[in-house]
Amino acid sequence: MKRFLLAPDSFKGTMNSEEVCRIVADAILNHIPDAEIQTIPMADGGEGMTEAYLRLFGGERERCRVSGPLGEEMDVYYGLLPDGSAVAEMAICAGLPLMEGKLDPMHATTKGVGDLILCAQRRGIRRLLLGLGGSATNDGGIGMAGALGYRFFDAEGVTVEPVACNMGKIARIVPPECMPEMEVRAACDVDNPLCGENGASSVFGPQKGASGEDVAALDAGLKNLAAVIRRDLGVDVETVPGAGAAGGLGAGIMAFLRGKLMPGVELLLDAAEFDEKVAQCDLVITGEGRMDGQSVRGKVPVGVARRARAAGVPCVALCGSLGDGAEAVYPEGITAAFAAVRGCQDFETVKHTCREDMRVLADSVIRLILAFANAPDTDGVDWLV
Repeated sequence: MKRFLLAPDSFKGTMNSEEVCRIVADAILNHIPDAEIQTIPMADGGEGMTEAYLRLFGGERERCRVSGPLGEEMDVYYGLLPDGSAVAEMAICAGLPLMEGKLDPMHATTKGVGDLILCAQRRGIRRLLLGLGGSATNDGGIGMAGALGYRFFDAEGVTVEPVACNMGKIARIVPPECMPEMEVRAACDVDNPLCGENGASSVFGPQKGASGEDVAALDAGLKNLAAVIRRDLGVDVETVPGAGAAGGLGAGIMAFLRGKLMPGVELLLDAAEFDEKVAQCDLVITGEGRMDGQSVRGKVPVGVARRARAAGVPCVALCGSLGDGAEAVYPEGITAAFAAVRGCQDFETVKHTCREDMRVLADSVIRLILAFANAPDTDGVDWLV
């Protein structure tokens, strides 16, 4: 076994996907000096997507000034690709790491996403790929829409500020006179619908700081927003897979920009010519920060594993940790999954030890693979399948 394909996601808040690739590659080469290693640092719509596309296609970073998740001004960038299109992440201006412990899903806004879109329009961009992972928001995209010129009113005709806590008050939506002339595709990292028990608020609200009461209010607000969108804009967003991505921004992209939702991992795998590369390797190694039951709903490791399985190549996942429901990944093509974090550690500790933890894990797994591959009663590969 000498040919490896490394395709991990970033480990949110600790290591980007390039770092993970380097650590795993070093572990492989330490034991197999003549190994052939291909790397595809992955992203499914969240952190690292812009850099992943710039690595694949070249291009440049275009900087602009936008609103942050709590209204503060901040400098961000998007990727300007050689074909004239652009790639950006909503998390760069509305992501969880920007909250710095001050989680507030009732007021965190996607206004910065609208600001970024307007910046790209002024630059002459007509096609935008927007990643929807890693959000701190749960506003259904009304913050973005407000920046684009949409207006929201309550039943009395009074203007409603476009923030999440006001979604239940919205009774009428008035589009702007001029819309950005831009084709928007949204790269989703989940396939959750907008509302209900599998919706944006119920599944992801708590990790953004929503209490049980907040979750109920946010879900009801999104349901009301969907009804008004259906009536005033003629778009039915409530049950569309992926509409719940980024706190309902998936629905907002469809309704306010007439954009399309697409699986982010599939877009990048196609762009990186993964199918051609996996056919030339013996083992795929993928991973993410935390693998759990949600991983089967659009996350990188399962997207990678499904394609590896189709090619008849085993796939191992090296993760930061394994959570509830992680066993659901095995029927999708993950041969085995391993966690790097040893015992109970707080996140601040993990941030300092994550690289050494991953080095130790990668070294141990490669030792295990070699032990079986070199066993006299195996052919070196079949044991993994």
